[in-house]
Amino acid sequence: MLLTRTGLVLLALVVAAFLALFVGLRFAFLFLIGVGFGLTLEGLRFGFAGPWKALVLRRDGRGVMAQLLAIGLTAAVALPLLAAAPGELMGAHAPVGAAMIAGAFVFGACMQIVMGCGSGTLVNAGSGNALGLLALVFFVVGSFLGTLHLAWWTDLASLPVLTLSGLLGAEGALAATLAALAAVAVIVAFRAEKGARLPQGRLFLAAGLLAGLAVLNLVVAGQPWGIVYGLGLWGAKVASAAGADLSQTAFWAAPGNAERLASSLLTDVTSLTNLGLVAGAFIAARWRRVMDPAPARPAARLVGGIVVAALLMGYASRLAFGCNVGAFFSGIATGSLHGWAWFAAAFVGSILGVRILAWLQTAPTAPARLETAR
Repeated sequence: MLLTRTGLVLLALVVAAFLALFVGLRFAFLFLIGVGFGLTLEGLRFGFAGPWKALVLRRDGRGVMAQLLAIGLTAAVALPLLAAAPGELMGAHAPVGAAMIAGAFVFGACMQIVMGCGSGTLVNAGSGNALGLLALVFFVVGSFLGTLHLAWWTDLASLPVLTLSGLLGAEGALAATLAALAAVAVIVAFRAEKGARLPQGRLFLAAGLLAGLAVLNLVVAGQPWGIVYGLGLWGAKVASAAGADLSQTAFWAAPGNAERLASSLLTDVTSLTNLGLVAGAFIAARWRRVMDPAPARPAARLVGGIVVAALLMGYASRLAFGCNVGAFFSGIATGSLHGWAWFAAAFVGSILGVRILAWLQTAPTAPARLETAR
């Protein structure tokens, strides 16, 4: 059957072969890189929102430590590559501003309510979680709506784009990034309970795989791993197909964005890795034979909270220039100061989100599956 383990792997390879033949070898590689992200995140249970929640509630720092390790390994390769090929590769660089910080705070709160960040929402949907799929739909809507108002928000108080490479040079940027990550690791270790500080073996493996895939994504795509742009583009495609004229909006009238809107999704690098990520998560969940059974009917307020939070999360991610992947992971790994500002604001917001989620989950009919965030 097509949905057997072997059948799923063969299907992914067939899709990659189709892309190679009819779109281009580069795009086939990007799809497979996305599959690798999905396999790693779902197969090795690596997430972003869940570990932040674990640190806040249970003083368990192992997941956050794994995130810091993955970012450090990526930075160790990405920063020298960016310095060596400034015209060919670009970093995840964005300005620090009032809207960006507010967006990161809102995103951090909402990702705990949705129980998944940008990548986690894709993984949840791909692994068979019905509420994860619902969240993805509203994340797409929110991300698209954020593009319509982005110009207004970015006109608020904002600094110019600042990077560690621009301030300290390539070697100084790498040293400063690794030192800052180490300092955060010390804080996490101090906060965490004894025995919940060093990642388990699977998390070490996942961190290494994610770093390798992120570097491959940078080299093949010419830009770092991201999530949000692709989701906003999906929303714009739907709106355009429904008759909306987006040529009058500042964001979609920009030459690069207008070109992507007019082109096939199969030529958009972020969309390809997003689609591959969903496929990889589906394969990993099916491989372990843990596709979600029909859950108990969730409480109405939990469903409503997820819908509202997913919509806000999508909108806020556009204002914040990315999610845990595009801003936190890739931003820090490529030396952008906005990545660090995003991290601080989103983590504070996450603390609030954990409390809101606890209130939403008080109804006894909330499905047990959703207790674990990604």
